[in-house]
Amino acid sequence: MAAAAAPRTPVVAPFEVYRFDPAHDARPHYARYTLELAPHTPVLTALLKIRDEIDPSLTLRYSCRSAICGSCAMQVNSKSRLACETPIGPEIERHGRIVIEPMRNQPVLRDLVVDQSPFWARYASIRPHLVSDPSRPMPVGRENPMTPAEVDRFKETPRCIACAACYSACPAVEADPQFPGPMALAKLYRFVVDPRDGARQDRLLRIQREGLWLCLRCHLCTEACPKDVRPSERIRDLKEMAVQAVGVTEPGSRHAVAFAENIRRAGMLNEFRLARQTFGPVALLGQVGQGLRIWRKKPELMKRPHPIEGLDELRQLYDALEEPSEESR
Repeated sequence: MAAAAAPRTPVVAPFEVYRFDPAHDARPHYARYTLELAPHTPVLTALLKIRDEIDPSLTLRYSCRSAICGSCAMQVNSKSRLACETPIGPEIERHGRIVIEPMRNQPVLRDLVVDQSPFWARYASIRPHLVSDPSRPMPVGRENPMTPAEVDRFKETPRCIACAACYSACPAVEADPQFPGPMALAKLYRFVVDPRDGARQDRLLRIQREGLWLCLRCHLCTEACPKDVRPSERIRDLKEMAVQAVGVTEPGSRHAVAFAENIRRAGMLNEFRLARQTFGPVALLGQVGQGLRIWRKKPELMKRPHPIEGLDELRQLYDALEEPSEESR
């Protein structure tokens, strides 16, 4: 028996759409529209209906309408989405309305259109192309074959459509302009594991000190990605590879390694030891004032933690987890 068709009874869809025309508006505002649409209607179709039938001044980007080009990425009820593949029904059920806003972390040019120059500049900074390896010159006039296992190491990165949904969702991008962004790091991973690339060591050394450890590990980029690229997992892999290849060269990597060593030592965190290992004795002297203020409120920071019960089992887990992964080799 064929499956029942999805209900097509129209629903009332209240839209609140971010509007800003710098030529006429002193500040952004929200315009309200109400449509009757089938629940399966994509948000993009609804916005085009608003533009074509109600307000022709509404400005937005779109192209393929098939979740391939990535042009229609925007904020739908505060989540980075592709408007062409986001149906209105679940949004109405969950929120009672549909609030449409431009992508975050990029300057708004007009309405839902943003200036993606920062996004593309960070992408270009990772040299998103193969760098020839002099010891393995590219063959002339024929293909350069790879094994299935070598291709598998790319993981999900070839799926990326550069929609910038991950960049928009990333709090690290908002907090620190030095952070390259999830897509750039996922693309970097793709070239680091490519056996034809001759710049692996240089890529890892540069990114180690140019923002890799600014990632907040919130996984919002992976949640936002419409193609399941899982950039947060690729950032984790890059961190492992960077430590293996170039060691701990700055506070971020030192903090990560020291954190793991602290837990392995006693099963609990020794926060004073962690700070000393992260910043080093000289840099830590500059934090004495702040350290004293923290110590007054939390004097247990200076106490050495007692080893927990089951420490042997914990260390066995560490031994198992520290087996080098395929990506880190």
